[in-house]
Amino acid sequence: MASPDDLPPYLLGFPGPLRDQLVAAVLSGAKTSTTGLLAEYEAEGEPLPVPGERAVLVDSDEAGVAVVEVTGVEVLRLADVPLRHALDEGEGYASVAEWRTAHEAFWHSEPVRAALGDPRYTVDDDTLVVAERFRVTERLV
Repeated sequence: MASPDDLPPYLLGFPGPLRDQLVAAVLSGAKTSTTGLLAEYEAEGEPLPVPGERAVLVDSDEAGVAVVEVTGVEVLRLADVPLRHALDEGEGYASVAEWRTAHEAFWHSEPVRAALGDPRYTVDDDTLVVAERFRVTERLV
């Protein structure tokens, strides 16, 4: 099995308060799912995650804090994200509507739009998202 030094980084959000919050939720066990835009994978030329893949969760200082393993991946319409997925994001959402409001604000932010190369990018019900599930296999801190 590969050592953590040989694994790719697992990035949640952008460095700063949001990433710190997300990493803390993973380390506490509250966060076991995350959602990305399919368009972002395509813009960055990145392959979709595959169950069984392992990566090192990094904090805002780019320090590895845990090894995570992908346990499930599903591409679905934004309108079809289930409540269980939203709850498992571990950010305190009580409904899919709350989850979606927070995610739309993030996806409509300047950093995301810059990463996509589209300053006017918006999501709607038919936007394809990557719903990913994972588990911590090893804590590094």
